Amino acid sequence: MGPMQILILGGTAWLGREIAAEALRRGHQVTCLARGTSGSVPAGARLVRADRDAPDGMDAVAEQHWDAVIDVSRQPGQVRRAVAALAGTAEHFTFVSSCSVYADHAYPGADETAGLLPPLESDLMTSPDVYGEAKVACEDAARNAFGSDRSLIVRPGLIAGPGDITDRTGYWPLRFARPVADDGSVLIPDAPGLNAQVIDARDLAAWLVASAELQLTGAFNAVGDVLSLAEHLEIARGVAGHAGPVLVLDQDELAAADVNPWAGERSLPLWLPLPDFAGFTSRNNAAAKEAGLALRPLAETLADTLAWELATGPDRPRNAGLAADEERRLLSIAHPRS
Repeated sequence: MGPMQILILGGTAWLGREIAAEALRRGHQVTCLARGTSGSVPAGARLVRADRDAPDGMDAVAEQHWDAVIDVSRQPGQVRRAVAALAGTAEHFTFVSSCSVYADHAYPGADETAGLLPPLESDLMTSPDVYGEAKVACEDAARNAFGSDRSLIVRPGLIAGPGDITDRTGYWPLRFARPVADDGSVLIPDAPGLNAQVIDARDLAAWLVASAELQLTGAFNAVGDVLSLAEHLEIARGVAGHAGPVLVLDQDELAAADVNPWAGERSLPLWLPLPDFAGFTSRNNAAAKEAGLALRPLAETLADTLAWELATGPDRPRNAGLAADEERRLLSIAHPRS
């Protein structure tokens, strides 16, 4: 296929920038529409500065023909305005959604036919508590405007790799590389039966651009292969070269110590309470792999993430995980792995 005119709605933050860089590597002409406050676009891309929340936010790109549009927004109003402006001038629309759109996360192996949350009626998501509902509304807007024959809905799970400022994937290799305890001990959750499932942002970006080239349609879970959380943590430990003690607290002990799951302040990233979230990190990726999604080894993702963490400043304020003093206190009541 020859060079395409690709419009990326975003393109300056982590995933959007990876998509833009991948499209440029594949020889396409790339335009990014963004406010430009999250960073720069890759060299070679054109930045159109605009506020998508404004009524005229799409005017600068609405008249041009686009071979493909890729949108990473979470705000229904932004997507509704975008598809209204572009449905007549763009050939194909990809919306990057989320596995958070699913109504139930208790069943491992669920595929794209699983039930969804109700769509958010408002144009504006004002709380992360309705993130899933907001993404459903965005999906509906894309599909309604472009039809099932010109729209692609991609539902990633946890996105990983260099650039992950959420700290959900960098926390573990960095902690194993730089333990906070004098004897090198690291605290992990004792969570038998809990899985982990991440997709490298670079692999996701490559598949998104390739799918836009093919004008792929439908809805796909863009998720990594399933590993147990214990396996994931052992891989993180291996890439960090950790040889110190590993201590554990179980689900009840962590809850009693006010440790939060998944992400954010006072958390152990990737840990989730069972049984309610048994399927959250165990979704079926067979359809996406059949459609060309290729996944690199987790060890490569975590090693690259650790290198990025060390290069960008491991002592920066963290968006997830335990502070050093918090972990030391918990290590004093933790016990060895069985």
